[in-house]
Amino acid sequence: MAEFNGLTALVGGLLIGTSATLLLAFNGRIAGISGMVNGAISLARSERWRWLFLLGMVAGGTLYEYVLASQPTPRSTFAPAAMLTGGLLVGFGTRMGNGCTSGHGVCGLGRLSARSLAAVLTFLATGFITVFMSRHAFAGA
Repeated sequence: MAEFNGLTALVGGLLIGTSATLLLAFNGRIAGISGMVNGAISLARSERWRWLFLLGMVAGGTLYEYVLASQPTPRSTFAPAAMLTGGLLVGFGTRMGNGCTSGHGVCGLGRLSARSLAAVLTFLATGFITVFMSRHAFAGA
């Protein structure tokens, strides 16, 4: 597994924050991915910007993986059924919470939203509990 590199994490975080800030400053739009995907599905002409933003995200990841990365990103060893179940639960949770981690964490906290702070704290607590349970409580099962 690749070692954690603080510099690339810092650069990635700065790029995400910068892109979210620019989108809000110049277009008045929030860069929450779940809301962006939900709006892009409507196929309305006025929602083209959402497709362009999503395309840019995929292109950036592809560029990094195949051009800039010194070694390939490690692949997940999760079973496809577990990944599908996890994805559906995340999608359900983002609808219930009116946003996902990027929407609340990057954009909502940047706008000093109390609702986003509560959501981020919930995401973090749930993540800690899930990792603890999967690595310690159910590790031998």
